[in-house]
Amino acid sequence: MLKVIDIGHKNYGLDTAIAVLEAEVSKMIYNGESKAMKIIHGHGTGALKDAVREWCAGQSGRFKAVIFGEDYDMFHQDSMAMRSACGLPDDEDFGRQNSAVTYIWLG
Repeated sequence: MLKVIDIGHKNYGLDTAIAVLEAEVSKMIYNGESKAMKIIHGHGTGALKDAVREWCAGQSGRFKAVIFGEDYDMFHQDSMAMRSACGLPDDEDFGRQNSAVTYIWLG
């Protein structure tokens, strides 16, 4: 199952958006409800995308992989491994090089 959270279209400030992201990831881990998350941060100025990706980079060891939307395709090893391991359904952003999303594989 792929959990989708949209923090890019809620008019959150950066701190609030990252707090919501942290809460959702923590809840997923605690509940074991899903092994993969799609974060919609949008294009905008790029500030939220950068903040999300910096936050993910700071979570060293917490995730099996962090996959940028622009890399999410059949030629990306982690993308294919995550889709297979998590039994993910078709995703409209698969293979579209969409930099407005980031995926987290909890493993």
